[in-house]
Amino acid sequence: MSVFHEVRFPLDISMHASGGPERRTDVVTLGSNREMRNARWANSRRAFQAGYGVKSFAALAQVLSFFEERRGRLYGFRWRDRLDYKSCAPDAMPAATDQLLAIGDAATKQFQLIKTYGQTFAPYTRVIQKPVAGTLLVAVNGVTKTPGPDFTADVTTGLVSFIAAPPAGAQVTAGFQFDVPVRFDTDFLDVDYSAFQAGQIPKIPIVEIIP
Repeated sequence: MSVFHEVRFPLDISMHASGGPERRTDVVTLGSNREMRNARWANSRRAFQAGYGVKSFAALAQVLSFFEERRGRLYGFRWRDRLDYKSCAPDAMPAATDQLLAIGDAATKQFQLIKTYGQTFAPYTRVIQKPVAGTLLVAVNGVTKTPGPDFTADVTTGLVSFIAAPPAGAQVTAGFQFDVPVRFDTDFLDVDYSAFQAGQIPKIPIVEIIP
């Protein structure tokens, strides 16, 4: 993800987008009518359509400017997924104990932000690379730590670095808001000018950049 702009797609437009996670699974039906299923992707990949949010010439011009500065598919950018942008439930506030990052070993000082989905059968762990600046809360064994004296965080990679390594057996946890690293999935912006003093872009495909 070397060509990436740390800027977020306009929120007022992305909030009206559609989309969500996608997976690739091969399903083979045997002669006995039983199935064999195999996951082709280890990680899900989110895809969105942002065109629903463009309802005016002003919004159209905003998207056009954003698209041109990104050079179409060339440069990645940040995206707010309205359903899934917190370490907690959508209607809750992030807390320092939301997500278990790792168990301390008294030597490791750097930890990657992650979010785990599910609990019992097959929990899925997602790497979080784009936390939102100013929202990160970190705790060790439930004790909240202070940014600066206790740890630093890189909001471009999602890496948390402790000044002193957490003790062996300690739970390292975090809470945060985050963006999705994405890019345009087209090099052509098809603009419809048919409406009077208005415009629309029926399709603005956005796809997640997987680390």
